[in-house]
Parts: sequence; structure tokens; C-alpha cells
Amino acid sequence: MTSTHPEHAVAVRREVADVRGAPASALVAEAPAPRAVVVALHGGATSSAYFDHPDHPRLSLLRTAAAAGFTVVAVDRPGYGSSAPYEERLREPEQRTDFAYAAVAALLDGRERGLGVFLWAHSAGCELAVRMAADPRGTDLLGIELAGMGRTHHPRSVAAMEEWRRDPVRTRPNLRRALWDPPHAYPPDVYGGRRISSASPAYEGHREGWEAEFAELAANVRVPVHITLAEYEQVWLNGPEGLADLASVFTGSPRVVRHEQAGAGHNTSVGRTSLAYHLRVLAFVEECALGVGALPGESADGN
Repeated sequence: MTSTHPEHAVAVRREVADVRGAPASALVAEAPAPRAVVVALHGGATSSAYFDHPDHPRLSLLRTAAAAGFTVVAVDRPGYGSSAPYEERLREPEQRTDFAYAAVAALLDGRERGLGVFLWAHSAGCELAVRMAADPRGTDLLGIELAGMGRTHHPRSVAAMEEWRRDPVRTRPNLRRALWDPPHAYPPDVYGGRRISSASPAYEGHREGWEAEFAELAANVRVPVHITLAEYEQVWLNGPEGLADLASVFTGSPRVVRHEQAGAGHNTSVGRTSLAYHLRVLAFVEECALGVGALPGESADGN
């Protein structure tokens, strides 16, 4: 019997590319004659599998986007996946930004890019996405999606985040609770992230001065920005206040769109509403590919 769900028919392959003698791994779902390419950057303590959770094709960004005509390259961020043994080469932000750009170039070598490349990032992966977009090379991007990040921590997670920054390698039950609550936002076998978890590189927690640096980097982003915070987000301040605060720093972007994902917890790409979330942002990617400008009333601060 033929499946009525197009995402089931999409092939997802694990690929490894050489980046100056270090391997960069990724999950790739290729669309024929793609409209554009989505480069997906996972968050902390997970891997590219975040965007293609085992046994849940309906939740998969790779499968949904490829079925809609977008090639997706979900990269294992520097220090994760195949590059984990090379962490000493990736301690500095500039090293990780260069590594990521080189990995994307190598993984896309010989592949059609359509109308361009769009960055889609989650949680800790948003730091890398903002650095890439603020880099002079970032002006060639179609746009970026930032999900599960902010500038102010949710009151429920302030203490947990302080613990994590002191030692990002240790398991922190309080932080884990904030990352995965509420349970009803996820399928039972997805809740907790056991099948997509990964060790974090030591650099992940060292972000002294990041708040000020982030504002400076965000002001240098010159492409459209889409921001998503979950209805039940407990790591970052959410709701209209959290969205407005984050959007306010992208003063150089021609368009900033804010979205609260209904029914979702922090991990928006593996929850019950993942398909709705992915389709919404893919609509934004299509608008970026078409060069659609800001809607009346939209501005760099999202108003």
C-alpha cells in the first residue's frame, strides 16, 4: 500500500564532509530541483537527529521540507557528531563560524541550491546562526529562523541555567525539566529526548558577555528574521514580552516576524505541533525566496 503521507517517501541520508582535515556530519534530505536550501542547526545536548526524530516522520523538518520542495541539510554543530573529537580546533566562536560555513559549502558541493540558503536554528544553535548571519558572508542568506532562544531567562529556569553554565557537561535535572515540560506537548516516546541526546562540547556553557555581544551581532543581521517562542517555553521569557524583547535587537533586518507556537514546549521541532510549526516557518522561507518585503506595519522591531 502506498503511503498517503509524502514525508514518508523522503529519503534522509547521513553524510560526512571533510573540512580542512576534520569531519563534519549532517543529515540530508534532498529535493529535486529545490526551491531553496534550509540549513538546520540543532540546540545543545542533542544532534541533527533533533530535526528527524526516529519513528516520527510527521514531526521531521527534513521530511516535511523536502516534500514541500526544499533541500535540508541538518548539520551536527561544531563539536558535535563527527567533529566531536576535534573540539580543540573549535573553541573560539570565529573558528566555529568558519567551520560551519565550510561544512555547508562542502555538503552542498555539486547540489542545486535553488534561490539560496536559509538558516533555521534552535536554542543553543541560535548563537551560531546569529554569528553566521552577522558575518559579511551572511548577507547572501535568504533569512534566518530562531526558535527557543531569548535575552531574558524564564523565572522558572534562572537557577537551572546558572548551574548549567558552571558545568554544561553534567546532567541538570532542573534544566532538563524546563527543556521538556509540559509532557503533554510531546509524544510519550519523544518526551525527554532520550533518542536524540548527545554529549555537549565544553565550550557550550562559556558565554560571558554574550548578552552584549548578541545585541551587537543582531544589529548587523541584514536579512529577514523569523522568531518563534513556544506557548509553554520555560527556559526563556516567552509571550508578547519575550518576543518583542528579542525582536528589538534586529535593528538592521528588513523584516522581523514574531510567532508564538501554540501547544508547544521548548523543543518545537519534536512536539505534537511540530508539523504546524514547520509549515509556518516554511511559508516564511518561501516568502524570503520570493523576495517578499515587510508587510504594512512590520518593522525591524517586529511591530
